[in-house]
Amino acid sequence: MISRISKSTKSELIKALRDRYHLSMKREKSRILDEFIALTKYHRKHAIRLLSEHPIHPVDKKTYGNRIYNEAVREALIIIWEAGDRICGKRLKAILPVLLESMERHNHLKLDPEVRQRLLSASAATIDRLLQPIRKEIKAKKKKRRKPKKPSSNIQIRTFSDWDDPPPGYLEIDFVEHNGGATAGSYIHSFGAVDICTAWVECVPLLVKSQELVVEALEVLRQQLPFPVLGIDSDNDSAFINSTLFDYCKFHSIKFTRSRAYRKNDQAWIEQKNGAVIRRFTGHDRYSGIAAGQMLASLFQDVRLYVNYFQPSFKIREKEKIGSKVKRTYEKPLTACDRLLNHPAVQNETKKKLKSHRHSLDPIALLHSIREHQAALAELARCENSIIHGSESLEQFLKQLGTMWRYGEVRPTHRTSPQKKHYWRTRKDPFESVWTDVLLWLQEAPETTAKVLFRRLQN
Repeated sequence: MISRISKSTKSELIKALRDRYHLSMKREKSRILDEFIALTKYHRKHAIRLLSEHPIHPVDKKTYGNRIYNEAVREALIIIWEAGDRICGKRLKAILPVLLESMERHNHLKLDPEVRQRLLSASAATIDRLLQPIRKEIKAKKKKRRKPKKPSSNIQIRTFSDWDDPPPGYLEIDFVEHNGGATAGSYIHSFGAVDICTAWVECVPLLVKSQELVVEALEVLRQQLPFPVLGIDSDNDSAFINSTLFDYCKFHSIKFTRSRAYRKNDQAWIEQKNGAVIRRFTGHDRYSGIAAGQMLASLFQDVRLYVNYFQPSFKIREKEKIGSKVKRTYEKPLTACDRLLNHPAVQNETKKKLKSHRHSLDPIALLHSIREHQAALAELARCENSIIHGSESLEQFLKQLGTMWRYGEVRPTHRTSPQKKHYWRTRKDPFESVWTDVLLWLQEAPETTAKVLFRRLQN
């Protein structure tokens, strides 16, 4: 017995058995029904309905004549759609009469009257339906947008307005390049971090910029900071946005966020410290090599103590917009150490350590050490020994503090070489041919003024 037959064969079988089924008695109907079910595998109730129905006469599909919106109308519509900068059907329907009349007036388009009438009578839905294949083809040719890399898609974006007075431990991090204005070759990068709550600053020099060294620098900062790191916020540098740093933060339960691309204001705190701390103490020279890296590391150890314990800074309290101006109100200037001591989230044990450490520090000795390191960096950067001749003792440095202002710039990293005296002319002397006459006139009458000499030359 056939277990599977085609759909057309089933239809022919139904037509052949339907008349017999209607004319047969009950017992014969039952036998026909059994045979039909065995062949078609239909359900018995469904088979009864098929054989009991009246003969189905195939209805011829309605044949249409010429289409109202034929290919000529469609081609004219495509031209007008392109002339309208590919606007939607509803907007194109509104401007279609004006656009069509303007194109015909300037001999850009000439349509058959029947095509023109059909085009103007088309509805917005009809216009969209006729243009649908063209739009699909255009979309198919467009390149798909490249999906963002996995690390960046997993790192949340934080803007400048998303900081809601966080506790100590949330840092902004960034790089400062010490390339002297030339990006070619290898040079040292300073990895800087600032705490949003207290403005505590930490810096670590990196011989090269790489994601592995960033992780090591972050580990150094975690050991130096007097509070645990709860979160970091970086820009979109590839040395930050990578799986290495992302996995490190995930392992140590550090919240990792990033700023928007090309929005410097999202990292306003660290950008300010890049200039006020790193550039202020290192200058803009080019530093490269192990010796310069070690000198920068020693400098930053003194800078972190001097700035965080003895350099108060302002912190904005509120901003009020008055017309076209913005009024800013600042808190009382405090050091980062003072802000930690005043913060309720800092443990008492940490506060005791901070007070003890500050009590043991000598700001003059720190500043003297900073100047010594700056002098050494200047010599390394400029390859000359004329900037600083030897080192001076702390007593000599202390004596000069009251008079250093007389000598101008005291930071060796910011001193400039003396310029050569300008003795040559940049243009031809207009009195070159008459100087002999002028000198003779002055010998005859030394009291003659320049105005009188100039008039004599004019005459």
